[in-house]
Amino acid sequence: MKFGPVPLAEAEGAILAHSVRLNGGRLKKGRTLEADDLAQLAEVGATEVTVARLDPGDVHEDAAARQLADALVPDPEAAGLRIGPAATGRVNIFATGPGVVDIDAERIDAVNAVHPMITVATLPPWQRVAERTMVATVKIISYAVPGVALDRALSMGGDAMRRKSPVLTTAELIQTQVPGDPEPGEKGQRAIGDRLERMGVTLAPPHVVRHEAGPLAQALAASAADALFVLTGSATSDIADVAPEAVRMAGGTVHHYGMPVDPGNLLFLGELRGRPVVGLPGCARSPALNGADWVMERILCGVEVGPRDIARMGVGGLLKEVPQRGRPREG
Repeated sequence: MKFGPVPLAEAEGAILAHSVRLNGGRLKKGRTLEADDLAQLAEVGATEVTVARLDPGDVHEDAAARQLADALVPDPEAAGLRIGPAATGRVNIFATGPGVVDIDAERIDAVNAVHPMITVATLPPWQRVAERTMVATVKIISYAVPGVALDRALSMGGDAMRRKSPVLTTAELIQTQVPGDPEPGEKGQRAIGDRLERMGVTLAPPHVVRHEAGPLAQALAASAADALFVLTGSATSDIADVAPEAVRMAGGTVHHYGMPVDPGNLLFLGELRGRPVVGLPGCARSPALNGADWVMERILCGVEVGPRDIARMGVGGLLKEVPQRGRPREG
């Protein structure tokens, strides 16, 4: 692509690089100049205009952006995404419902390394989305790109993103109450209920038991929900504490305790008869984002979460502190 000022006589068919004011109007940048446009420019005294002229083999920005978006999401319906129209070298990609986004970061990185004018910006992998959430934007920065570079980007970015929609439909929150604690569990039920509602998951009625392994184990074993969440009246301080032990007493397994996300450190992850069990940290009583959100959202969408996945959450895992925290990081 050639870029720069040219005499008006040579500008027809070129792409206007900068918007220009006219008598009673305006020519917007990105417009393919026609004879009438050049006549209007001459009327305001212009003798030359800055344009971009495509070389043989170049692909116009709108066509290039659309082709790349189609490569990133070759089957939008199956991917749970929607590709918007192309304009000014940009195509936006949206979620068509709730869930989390599965982004192949290596493929996106490879596309962005092909040519400086070819760019794709996305949400972080596994971020929660709702209907109409923008998941990615494809932007061809200036007017056109070489076809060879575009072809390379298309081959590298194939099928790089999709939305994982919720696959579990019911959940139960079992809370424990420490003797003398007046908190009956309304705050936790409300906070978890709001989180599940935005994922389209139904939460069972409130269920509070004594903070003892036996009653908690019985409650876990009796639940028919697809996913089980435990929020204890006293924080889970070890993998042998009350809540993890209750999971084992009920016949389940505890796979992992602790996570490198703050707030959210005191989380444990287990399984009971093929159903996920998540021991929630106390910060889950707040509506603010915490590490448990990242685990819950993936699990509800059928995304496997194991110890290695949790270990990888540390970078970016320093979240905004919950105001109600009993022991702030500082002070």
